[in-house]
Order: sequence, then structure tokens, then C-alpha cells
Amino acid sequence: MKSSVREIHKTETVGIVCHDAGGAEVVSEWLLQSGLPFSACLAGPAVNIFQRKFEEYNNTTLEILLRECDWILCGSSWQSDLEKVAVKRSLALGIFVAVCLDHWVNYEDRFTTDDLITLPSEIWVADRYALQLGTELFPSAPIRLIDDPYLQKIRSDLDAFHMDNITIDIDILYVCEPIREHAKIKYGDENYLGYTEESALKFFFENVHLLSCKSSNIMIRPHPSDPANKYNWVSRYSSGSLEVKFGGDQSLISEILRSRIVVGCESMAMVVALVAGRNVYSSIPNEGRDCVLPHEGIMHMSAMLDGNA
Repeated sequence: MKSSVREIHKTETVGIVCHDAGGAEVVSEWLLQSGLPFSACLAGPAVNIFQRKFEEYNNTTLEILLRECDWILCGSSWQSDLEKVAVKRSLALGIFVAVCLDHWVNYEDRFTTDDLITLPSEIWVADRYALQLGTELFPSAPIRLIDDPYLQKIRSDLDAFHMDNITIDIDILYVCEPIREHAKIKYGDENYLGYTEESALKFFFENVHLLSCKSSNIMIRPHPSDPANKYNWVSRYSSGSLEVKFGGDQSLISEILRSRIVVGCESMAMVVALVAGRNVYSSIPNEGRDCVLPHEGIMHMSAMLDGNA
């Protein structure tokens, strides 16, 4: 990790640029902890996240942020070029700009436009796995290791829950993520990774008996960026012994605490479930690439199917 990370001054106003949910969750929690004054340029799922967490804030344009703020802090996206544009324009104007990485995959993509990587003034990562990966990929970039504010908030929420009042009424919570769209944008092939969110979910239902041999109920939690009714087709898997319903109306931590088991492909929600002490499985099918989540404790349905788990 480079030692030339920038000192953060409490009197400075930071300009926030976020689109995707993951980056917005981390950046918003960091803001709440730091207490720094800020203005924001938001789009996509980030808008609802900030509206939920801040009673009042200034949501404005990138042009105004660059003119009025002391420095810029961005999330990172594969769905949008908003943060990439903010990085390029900040650097061109000589403004310090940091990008907070919220996951462990596709780091280069988060800085690439027109086949050219543009790194910010500083990269922020939130755990040792991300630090190692970021250092290997970008050895010349200043990298700041922060204590993940989003997971800190999750731990705080867990402590605040009255666990005696929690009813575990969901056998399996399945957390969705948009995979097909990303593969198509990056590689021009929806199935480039060897699977899509739909094929992984089908693989899960075909092998759900590996996780629960008794009558079960399954809650499908769509990703915040998923369109309405995207997963209505899974209702056909409901039967006398298997009830399928949809979630997302309650907070992620609430639905995780109500569940015995959490399943997904390589979603951040699976890491949250590990923090909550739940059994966590990846549903990436045999023909898909390996799960990129580096966290110990995540089990793999494909290995169970092969008899190797």
C-alpha cells in the first residue's frame, strides 16, 4: 500500500458521485461516520440509498460538484460511466478524486473506458482481500485501507436487534444479482462467465435438496437494480413441499436474520450473511467460473453435487 494517501480535513466539503448500490452503501456509511459536509451527484440505485439514510442533502450536477467541492469521492460501477466521467474530469481540473471499491471483482473494468484505464488520485479498499488484489493490479496507485463502514453498520445493526424476538421463518434466502447484463456489456456475450443469474437460479432449484431435505420455503430477494417481475418465472417451482415467495420489502439484514441459509452467486449480501453467522452457499453451476468471493466460510453447491464437499 502506498504511503502517500491524502489527509482528510473535517472542514472540507466532499463531492459524492455514486450510481451502483454497493458503492453507495459503503460511501454513504463512511459519510455518516465521518460527519463531513457533502454535496452529491447521484443516479441509479444510489438515489434511494441516500434518500433512506439522509433526511436532507444537496443532490446536484457533476459540474457544480467540481466547481464548489474541495475534493471528490466516488463509488464504482459497471452499470454506469458516471463515476468514470467524474474521475477523468476531476483529474483534468487538478482536483483530488478517490474511488471506493466495494467488491472483489472486475477492478480494472471499474476504471476502463475506451480500452484505457484511468486511475483516480487514490483508491479506497475495505479489507485485506481487496487490498491485496488492488495492490497487485495497480502497484503504482496510492491505496487507502479503510475499515469497511458498511459492514461496521451491519455489525451495529446486529447488536441492536433483539435476537430473542427474531423468528426464523425463511428456510433459504436467495439473493439475486445482475450477471447477464454485465457479461454482455463487457464481453458481448451474456453467458461469458459460463452462467447467468437465471441459469444459477435454475441450478439452485434443481439441487435445493442438497441444502434441505424437508419441506422448505424459499424467499427470492431481487437485486436493487433488477426490474420488477424479473423473477416471476420461479413461481413455477412452488409445490406442496416447496413454497417460493419474494422478498426485498424489508432490509437485507432483517431478511438474513429471518433465514437459516443464504444462497447467491457472488453477491455482497453473502458476505453480510457470513457476518450474521448464517450458512452461506454459492449457486454458481458446474459450468460457471469459480466464485470470486475470497471469504472463508462460503460453501459451493457444485462441490456438494460432485461429492467433494
